[in-house]
Amino acid sequence: MLTRNCLSLLLWVLFDGGLLTPLHSQPQEILEAEPRENVVPLPGRRSSAQRVKRGWVWNQFFVLEEYMGSEPQYVGKLHSDLDKGVGTVKYTLSGDGAGTVFTIDETTGDIHAIRSLDREEKPFYTLRAQAVDVDTKKPLEPESEFIIKVQDINDNEPRFLDGPYVASVPEMSPVGAYVLQVKATDADDPTYGNSARVVYSILQGQPYFSIDPKTGVIRTALPNMDREVKEQYQVLIQAKDMGGQLGGLAGTTTVNITLTDVNDNPPRFPKSIFHLKVPESSHVGSAIGRIRAVDPDFGKNAEIEYNIVPGDGGNLFDITTDENTQEGVIKLKKPLDFETKKAYTFKVEASNLHLDHRFHSVGPFKDTATVKINVLDMDEPPVFSKPVYTMEVYEDTPVGTIIGAVTAQDLDAGSSSVRYFIDWKNDVDSYFTIDATEGTIATNELLDRENTAQYNFSIIASKVSNPLLASKVNVIINVLDVNEFPPEISVPYETSVCENAKPGQVIQIITAADKDLSPAGQRFSFKLSSEASNKPNFTVHDYRNNTAGIETRRNGYSRRQQELYFLPIVIEDSSYPVQSSTNTLTIRVCRCDSDGTIQSCNVEAIFLPVGLSTGALIAILLCIVILLVIVVLYVALRRQKKKDTLMTSKEDIRDNVIHYDDEGGGEEDTQAFDIGALRNPKVIEDNKIRRDIKPDTLRFPRHRPPAEDNTDIRDFINQRLKENDADPSAPPYDSLATYAYEGNGSVAESLSSIDSLTTEADQDYDYLSDWGPRFKILADMFG
Repeated sequence: MLTRNCLSLLLWVLFDGGLLTPLHSQPQEILEAEPRENVVPLPGRRSSAQRVKRGWVWNQFFVLEEYMGSEPQYVGKLHSDLDKGVGTVKYTLSGDGAGTVFTIDETTGDIHAIRSLDREEKPFYTLRAQAVDVDTKKPLEPESEFIIKVQDINDNEPRFLDGPYVASVPEMSPVGAYVLQVKATDADDPTYGNSARVVYSILQGQPYFSIDPKTGVIRTALPNMDREVKEQYQVLIQAKDMGGQLGGLAGTTTVNITLTDVNDNPPRFPKSIFHLKVPESSHVGSAIGRIRAVDPDFGKNAEIEYNIVPGDGGNLFDITTDENTQEGVIKLKKPLDFETKKAYTFKVEASNLHLDHRFHSVGPFKDTATVKINVLDMDEPPVFSKPVYTMEVYEDTPVGTIIGAVTAQDLDAGSSSVRYFIDWKNDVDSYFTIDATEGTIATNELLDRENTAQYNFSIIASKVSNPLLASKVNVIINVLDVNEFPPEISVPYETSVCENAKPGQVIQIITAADKDLSPAGQRFSFKLSSEASNKPNFTVHDYRNNTAGIETRRNGYSRRQQELYFLPIVIEDSSYPVQSSTNTLTIRVCRCDSDGTIQSCNVEAIFLPVGLSTGALIAILLCIVILLVIVVLYVALRRQKKKDTLMTSKEDIRDNVIHYDDEGGGEEDTQAFDIGALRNPKVIEDNKIRRDIKPDTLRFPRHRPPAEDNTDIRDFINQRLKENDADPSAPPYDSLATYAYEGNGSVAESLSSIDSLTTEADQDYDYLSDWGPRFKILADMFG
């Protein structure tokens, strides 16, 4: 407050001394020496030849900011040369803050600030002054513009606009390593005094860090700061204006500095020996234990790789790194067997994955530890002597034949007996059986290689003392082939020979196939059959590679003499016993050109030499087809006409009555019965049942002595007549066909006497009265 009042008093003295007031008229040399003054001529008042100096121009006034006095603060004084001090001149003020911030005495021209000003809010004000005649209200001087500048005082402390700050620096950094640059802002006028001159310093954070007092750059002050010792640092920074002098204003901020990790520490095992206990039944690939090396570093610098040092047990175990915990996971590579080996010892090495070359001088970034594994004895299932059993058996081997055996043993200390059985999964497994005690495998059914060439099933061995402990093994049985099928020609060949063929010419290459084995495992031989060897037409040349060639033995062939040749070929295989077959090859004679190219092998070519053309043959065939069609149509019409006549006869009721009255047509009625049956004694043996009746009971045929071929027909008929008279179910032969289908569609049904009883007295005719008026007379006769 004292400082502000002193400055205000100094400014008042300067203003009151006339330094800021308009200047009076001076000699010409003085006017030229005053650059701040302008000469303003007043026309009409003085002679134009006389120059008058006017003191009516101001550059700027100064006013102190934050003035806290009880009276308005004096700013300056306006004065015109025309003002004689008699009150005839009036001063006016306009512009920024006129009337609200600044006031002017209209008579004296004194300017005052009526309220406290803040330079940071508004650094200057632009106003305009006017001298007016009180009586005439006319301007005595032209309007002049001037500035009132607010004089700055140190009333604002430096501020860190971006604080608080967060920074990081790698650990083990050298002295002077760059960390961060801070910056403070002072709202005071940087062009006036030292109010805005800022100086930086550290209030808290020494001796670890330092700061440049002018630039605000923070650097490390101690070497080899270790993150593992201390990771976080909080530094308090101060910014002070007035160049750091006493009385300056200050502002502070905090900087949180973190030491980032570098790989400056190797991994270390907390103990030198690790003991693990592992059951011998542990599965391959399973984790059997964990060990851990400690690395005080962080992140990727703490990533550890574990390796087993080659030595005892190194081929049975493996170790990997758990990425989440950085532990070494020991896994089993091969099965353990307590009976074979009870303990294993090996070394494990732990090393960093990401090394920093700056710290190689510290020492090797790895450590080793010893792992001792004790195998625990467990009750295990039996163990087969082989992982897979392969056996062979010939097809058609008798049932019960032993083809092989499997063996399993209990390797535990207290050995137990083993039982074997087949793992039934499908019907194929039923082809074999196994002895539960010995483990021998025998056939249970006949085997056929052509149906199934290989059998694959599983056998289970379990301990008698603990049946739940069982092991399984695959058994493969290959069925060996027995030579039971003869070889045959592989495909049907269409063989042809030219009429102009020469002797020794190969007209066909043939191959053979055998169902027993593939051709690669067989050896076939070809030759002509014995009856064809004497014919001089063709021969077979065996190439001894399972193929043979058909060669000609004649000089030319004639289609007119013989169009087709049938060549029997004998094919034998090389297996035991030898199988052979005779295959007939059909050879067609064809017409060829001089180069041996076949031109025609059809029937038409045979008639061409006679002189018939293709068109003539087609015409002949067409005529034959037309004649056949005419004959078929004629026969169909005749049958249709005869059928219509028979249908008309059957529909006539009167014709039916006449037919009923006719009791057999005799030998002349050939349609009713075939008399030829009576002349053929062999027909006697046949027991034929009538077609129009269905007897209630069927009798088995009676064995009759066959008649002699020369037996008289009359005696034969009499003999049969007596037999049929005694048999109520056997009708007379002469009425067999006559009454076979009579009565169809009639209300009275059939009138045949086939079903009649032997005597007339045994029959009841009362049913005739139920047939209606047409049969009334017949009912009265038999009633």
